[in-house]
Amino acid sequence: MKISFLNSTRKCITTIIRKGFSQVSDIWWNTLGELKGLYSMNKLRVPFVSDGIVNNGHKIFDPSQPLKGISIIDVGCGGGILTESLARTGANVTGIDPSMELIICAKEHASLDPSLSKNLNYIQTSVEEFVQTNSKMYDAVVSSEVLEHVMDQEIFIKCCTDLLRPGGVIFLTTINKTFISWFWGIIVGEYIFKFVPTGAHEWNKFISPRDTQGLLKKYNCETKLIQGMVYNPMKNEWNWSSWTSIFYAIQAIKKVD
Repeated sequence: MKISFLNSTRKCITTIIRKGFSQVSDIWWNTLGELKGLYSMNKLRVPFVSDGIVNNGHKIFDPSQPLKGISIIDVGCGGGILTESLARTGANVTGIDPSMELIICAKEHASLDPSLSKNLNYIQTSVEEFVQTNSKMYDAVVSSEVLEHVMDQEIFIKCCTDLLRPGGVIFLTTINKTFISWFWGIIVGEYIFKFVPTGAHEWNKFISPRDTQGLLKKYNCETKLIQGMVYNPMKNEWNWSSWTSIFYAIQAIKKVD
């Protein structure tokens, strides 16, 4: 079964792709544009991944590249906003996405910094195709703001965990399935203030921390951390919180057989 990635970032650029590819990068990498919330989220996402890997036993030998020697795959990487930042930690990072336009966008932006060529790679593919030849190949799997747009979340999580080596870490960020997330994420965010494009989200695809944790457990991953995230759109700032009713991050470790 093919997994459909209908995430908000793709919907942001659909009309731009139709007009001409040259404008895609201008939207994706505009830190003050339509995707500024994803960009500012890196202030939480990168330390979340880095700290989780270090706390899982990785030893830092070079503080300027704390994740050197670690292999990471970013599933549903889009245009590479998170992927590039992870590569700058020194990790060997692969970003995969079904969209050829976004992979081209990611590659073109990465080419602006030759130092990334040694440890950053992008591949246009789906996770269920990729896992067929890359099972148990990665120390860490990252998928941020993708799970809430996936048609079959169980298949998606299974494929992600299959990419992990035993003892590896998976990091997910997504949206809880609550009345508050429907109201603020869709009604307020899409229809009133238009922080994201109208129709970007479907509430029935939102998923609770309990359900996410349950799927991870089913595929041999033990949850170590669930943390809420709060976004201030006026300041374009993200902060950690104990409140998980809208956005949350989850970290789990694949058990050693």
